[in-house]
Amino acid sequence: MSYYPLSSIPDYYMMDELLSDEHKLIRQSVRDWVESFVMPQIDKAAQEHRDIPNLMKELGSIGALGPYIPEEYGGAGLDQISYGLIMQELERGDSAVRSAASVQSSLVMFPINEFGSEEQKRKYLPKLAAGDMIGSFGLTEPNHGSDPGSMETTIKDMGDHFLLNGAKMWITNAPLCDIAVVWAKNEAGKVRGVIVERGMEGFTTPETTDKWSLRASKTGELVFDNVKIPKDNLLPGVEGLKGPLSCLNSARYGISWGVIGAAIDCYCTAVQYAKERKQFGKPIASFQLQQKKLAEYLTEITKAQLLCLQLGKLKNDHKASPAQISMAKRNNVRMAIDIARESRQILGGMGIMGEFPMMRHAANLESVITYEGTHDIHLLITGLDITGINAF
Repeated sequence: MSYYPLSSIPDYYMMDELLSDEHKLIRQSVRDWVESFVMPQIDKAAQEHRDIPNLMKELGSIGALGPYIPEEYGGAGLDQISYGLIMQELERGDSAVRSAASVQSSLVMFPINEFGSEEQKRKYLPKLAAGDMIGSFGLTEPNHGSDPGSMETTIKDMGDHFLLNGAKMWITNAPLCDIAVVWAKNEAGKVRGVIVERGMEGFTTPETTDKWSLRASKTGELVFDNVKIPKDNLLPGVEGLKGPLSCLNSARYGISWGVIGAAIDCYCTAVQYAKERKQFGKPIASFQLQQKKLAEYLTEITKAQLLCLQLGKLKNDHKASPAQISMAKRNNVRMAIDIARESRQILGGMGIMGEFPMMRHAANLESVITYEGTHDIHLLITGLDITGINAF
C-alpha cells in the first residue's frame, strides 16, 4: 500500500470537473489495481532486478493493453484521455509497469491496428489485448538511436518470403516477447514493418542485464540472422519512417501522462513524511524551505496535468501535432525527475530506503528521459517547429 492516503492525490485546479464519469471510473479502477497488485511487490522486484510475474495478463484483465483499440479486435474502444489516465496510474506504481503497457499498446498494437491487414488484426490484437501474447518493438539499433533513418537492419524479398538481417537494442520485453514489430530497410532503402514471431529460425532475444534503471522490467536485444519472414507478416499499410514515428508519437503521448503518476507518488510521499517527521520540536512541514519545495512540486504537477488534458483533447480530435507531443513529453519527464530527486531530500536518509519510492522513480526516469526521443532531441523538435529550420 502507498505510504499516503489516496485521497491526498492532488487535483489542485479541479481537473476532475473536466473529466467524464467514465474517465474517473477507469482511473479509479486502475488506481485500485496498482494499490493491490503493484505496490506490495514493486520494491522487491526492483531490488532483485526481476519482472513482476504474470504482469501482462494482469494488465490485460484490467483493460490497460490497447484500451483505444476497437472492441472488435479485443480493445475497449476508449478515448485518448482514458489511455492517458491509465498510463498515469500505472506509472504511479512504477515506470516499468507503464512501459510494459505502453510498448504493448502504442508500439505493437497501434501499428498492427493502423497499418496491418485485416488478417493480422484478427490474429494478433485480441491476444495482445488480453495479455496472452507479449509484444516488443524493434527500431533502435546499437549504432542508431536518435537517427533511425540510418538503420542497418535489412529486409530482402526472396520471392516467396522475406529475409531479415540485423539487430535492435534497448528493447523492452524483448526476452519475453512472443512477437516483435520490427522496422527494416528493403532493397530500395524504404523502411518497412514486419511482424517477427518467436520460434522463427535465426531470431534470438538476448537479455540486457546489470541495469540501474527500470529494474522491474525485462530489456534486451532483437537479433536477426537470415530470419525467413512470411509475406503475410509484412505490414501493408505504411512505407517509410512515417510508420515507426507515428508509433513513437502514441508512446510519447502516453509517457507525458505516465510520468505525472511518478511525480504524484513522490509528492504525496513527501507531503505525508513532512507532516509526520519532527525536528527542532515541530514537523518539518512547518519550515519555509520545505513548504517552498512542496508548493513548487504541486505547481509543476498541476501544469503538467493541464498540459496533458488539452493534449488529450487535441489527440481525440486528431489535431495533436508531433511537436506538441514532444513538448509535453520533454516538459513532463523533466518535471517528474526533478521532483523525484528533490523530494528525496525532504526524507533525508530515509529517502534512499526501498520502503519509499523516490530513488526507484528517479532511477527509472533516467531511462524515460532518454527513450522515445531524448530530452535534447525533443527540444530540437520544438525548435524546428518554431523556426522552420532543422538543427539535426
